[in-house]
Amino acid sequence: MSILSVFSLDSATLRLFAALTIILLVYFNTGSKSHGTLNFPPGPPALPVIGNLHMLDLKKMRESLMKLSEKYGTVFSIKLGFTDVVVLTGYETVNDALVKHAEEFCGRAHVPIFEATVKGHGIVFGHGESWKQMRRFTLTTLRDFGMGRKTIEDKIIEETEFLIKMFDSYKGQPFNLTSKLNAAAANIICSILLGDRFDYEDERFVRILKRLSENIQLAGSPMIRESDNPNSYFNENNLMFTVINLFATGMETTSTTIRWGMLLMMKYPEIQKKVHEEIIRVIGSDQSPRTQDQKSLSYTDAVIHEIQKFGDILPLNFLHETTVDTNFKGFFIPKGTHVIPLLSSVLYDKTQWEKPNEFNPSHFLDAEGKFVKRDTFMPFSAGRRTCAGETLAKMELFLFFTTLVQKFKFQVPPDVSELGLESGVGGTSFPKYLYVCAVRR
Repeated sequence: MSILSVFSLDSATLRLFAALTIILLVYFNTGSKSHGTLNFPPGPPALPVIGNLHMLDLKKMRESLMKLSEKYGTVFSIKLGFTDVVVLTGYETVNDALVKHAEEFCGRAHVPIFEATVKGHGIVFGHGESWKQMRRFTLTTLRDFGMGRKTIEDKIIEETEFLIKMFDSYKGQPFNLTSKLNAAAANIICSILLGDRFDYEDERFVRILKRLSENIQLAGSPMIRESDNPNSYFNENNLMFTVINLFATGMETTSTTIRWGMLLMMKYPEIQKKVHEEIIRVIGSDQSPRTQDQKSLSYTDAVIHEIQKFGDILPLNFLHETTVDTNFKGFFIPKGTHVIPLLSSVLYDKTQWEKPNEFNPSHFLDAEGKFVKRDTFMPFSAGRRTCAGETLAKMELFLFFTTLVQKFKFQVPPDVSELGLESGVGGTSFPKYLYVCAVRR
C-alpha cells in the first residue's frame, strides 16, 4: 500500500512535502557543520532543533563523547540543540588547550540557566575581569587563612577524630557514609570561613549542607568591602557566590573521592592490606598521620592518586568558552564557542596509561616502588581554570584516607555478593553503591 492511497494529497501539498524532505536531507547531511566554511572542527550530522542529542547517552556522556572521538578525532564538534560545542579529548590536546593556549580557552561558557541564577558572579561561573579578581582574592584569602599550612592541617586532623567517633558508633554494621563525609569536608570550609565546625547531627548544619544558598548570610555583611562603588567587583553578590562555590566544590569533590576510596578498598582488600601495612610501618597505630608523612608513604600516595584517576570525579569538566577567535590544531574556533575539555579522556588516555581502565596503583610507582608524578594526572583540571582549592583538597584526601585506613578495616557488607563499581549521574561522578562496613582494627 502506497502513501498516496492512505493520504489524499493535492499536487501543491506534495510539492511542499517534497521540498521539506529535501531541506531536511540537506540539513542532515551537512549536519552541525554550521561553520564549515571557516574550517570548524568536524562532527556527526545533526538533526534540526535537537542537534546531536539523539546520539548521546545522557547517562553515559563521557562514554558517548569518547566513542565519537574515535571517529572524528581529538578535536571535534557536536550540536547540543542549537548550540555548537567543541570537544577536546586526550592528554596532548586537552593540555595544549588549557595550558599552552590558556588565555584563549579560559572563558566560562555562558549557559542560560547559570547566567540567570549566578549572573557571572563567583569563581566557578564567573566571567572576565570579575572572575579574575575573585579568583585572585580567593587564593590570597585562603592562603592568609592557612591553606597548605599547619593551622589547616590541625583542623583536618581534629575533624578526623570526629569521623572516627562517628564510624565507631556503627560498630561494624553497614551504613551510608555520604552525608557524614559531606559534613566532614564542609566542616573544613566552615573552620576556614566561619572559624568553627558543626556537629554532624546539628540541624542548623544539615540545613547549611542542604540549602547553601539560603544560609550563606552566615558568612555575611560586616566583611563586605566597597559595596558603594558601582565599578568594583567586591560586592555582596560576588561574595555570596564565591562562598557558595567554595562550599559546593570543596565539599562535594572531596567527599565523593573518599567514598570512591572506601568502595575501592572494599573491592580490592589486598590493596587495602598493603596500604594499612605501610601506614603502620611508617606511622604506627596510635599516632595521627600528618602531611609530612606523605613522602614516606609511597604506596599509599599512589593509591590515593589512583582513586582520583579511577573515580574521575569531574569527567566533563565545567564548560569552557573561547575568549577570542582561535586557530587550534588546524581548526578555526570562533570567539564565544562552548568547549568541553574532556577530563575523562585524559585520565583514561590509552596512549598515556599502562592499564587505563583498571584500578592500578602502579600507574604512580616506579620500578623501585617510589611514588612518581604523572603530567597526565589532572583531576583538578589545568590552566587558568584549575581548581582554586586544589592544595586544600589534596591535604584533606591524604589525611582523611590514611587516618581511616589506619583505624578501620573496610569490608563488603555480608548481604552483598558482588560489589559493583558503577558510577551515578550528576554534577560529579559518584559511586552508586552507598554502604560501607568499617570494622575497628
